[in-house]
Amino acid sequence: MGRYVALLRGINVGGKNMLPMKALAEMFEVAGCAEVVTYIQSGNVVFNASGPLAKRMSKLISLAIAAQLGMRVPVVVRSAAEMAAAARGNPFAEPVTGLHVMFLGEAPSEGAVAGLDGNRSPGDQFVVVGAEIYLALGNGAGYTKLTNAYFDTKLKTVSTMRNWRTVLTLTEMSGG
Repeated sequence: MGRYVALLRGINVGGKNMLPMKALAEMFEVAGCAEVVTYIQSGNVVFNASGPLAKRMSKLISLAIAAQLGMRVPVVVRSAAEMAAAARGNPFAEPVTGLHVMFLGEAPSEGAVAGLDGNRSPGDQFVVVGAEIYLALGNGAGYTKLTNAYFDTKLKTVSTMRNWRTVLTLTEMSGG
């Protein structure tokens, strides 16, 4: 059994896609996970699972949410070691205004990364490192044009973003 973090996109944000964390934790337990803990209301779950089960959790939880609540919710899973690597991998010199990490469902191709527009959102910066995108959102997360929709379309994957404090907390919670 290893420790993992599931990152759900777009739940309990602005009164939309409401999903109680207790119900979400139960979905993980029913799927066979142990020591399930949620963090804040925006869809962060830390859990224990075997490697093969952890690899299936993105799909299992997305399907469970769709079946029970009729919502389509992307889920990205990282191991504790991958969370620790993401926390260590910040390419920006600190302190950074508006530091966030976008976790991708899979690492994009070099060609897809090369096709990203570095000037899309003046005042904001991003660096793609493997299956993560580090963002320095000088304009604030609510004003950036570096959105999930932009990266999902350009990189042909799904993404979900967390602020730096949440990344560090989830890394600590997972033992990474």
